[in-house]
Amino acid sequence: MPDVTSYPPSLPPLMVEEAVRAALLEDLGRAGDITTNATIAPGARATATIASRQEGIVAGLPLVEAAFALIGGDLRVTPHLSDGDRVAPGAIIAHISGSARALLSAERVALNYLMVLSGIATHTARFADAIAHTRARICDTRKTVPGLRTLSKYAVRCGGGANHRFGLDDAVLIKDNHIAVAGGVAGAVQAARAHAGHMVRVEIEVDTLDQLRAVLPAGPDIVLLDNMDVDTLRQAVAINRAHNSGAITLEASGNVNLDTVVAIAETGVDLISTSKITMAAPTLDVGLDIAVET
Repeated sequence: MPDVTSYPPSLPPLMVEEAVRAALLEDLGRAGDITTNATIAPGARATATIASRQEGIVAGLPLVEAAFALIGGDLRVTPHLSDGDRVAPGAIIAHISGSARALLSAERVALNYLMVLSGIATHTARFADAIAHTRARICDTRKTVPGLRTLSKYAVRCGGGANHRFGLDDAVLIKDNHIAVAGGVAGAVQAARAHAGHMVRVEIEVDTLDQLRAVLPAGPDIVLLDNMDVDTLRQAVAINRAHNSGAITLEASGNVNLDTVVAIAETGVDLISTSKITMAAPTLDVGLDIAVET
């Protein structure tokens, strides 16, 4: 199987347009930008520079371009970087020129997307860089702000992370509450195999080594090792290798942060999933400075 984390991330153009259009409508409200319309002459022209004020990873430029395109005013956006690029404080991200009114009215939507997504990418990169010496990959979860999941997961890819399932419909993930109702780990995997199509991967969560031993013969694609300490994770890796030479992917989850991720990765697990990269990422500080054309 190819390593899809090596592919350049991308966003569907129609999804970008829909998201940005909704954000602009939210900001413009019923009467539009009354401050700009009251203070800026209709024919005024301006140029602006978007620059990073912090070190980080850029993500969200397609949404920046869409914000300035959809607002009108013949704005021209010239990106100087690409999503996934690392930036130093003061680095120029993009230039914009055209109608001063349009530029000012789209500024906040463009910067909001850029700051949030670049923050996720930057925080993801901290985790990915910390475990780069191991086989493990950092990946996201379904814990994302509602409505921003695809964008958040795109930003994770920009930061060097991997994506977990996007929703309830693209993979089977049997968690502890499913197991409790289904009556056991092996039976739950067998039921999932019987129900799911041949293209759907099956993952099951276990929280003890006994559960791991019970589920391996059922042949899940992935086993999620939930809230196991480092010593237990090492034992789980050894058990998996002894059973089938490690053919089943092992994912560690729970109590993952920048202080613990290296030790977790060094146990030999394949994936480490955490909501920290999407739900606890600080925004990247970027700013827009404007100049009037004369």
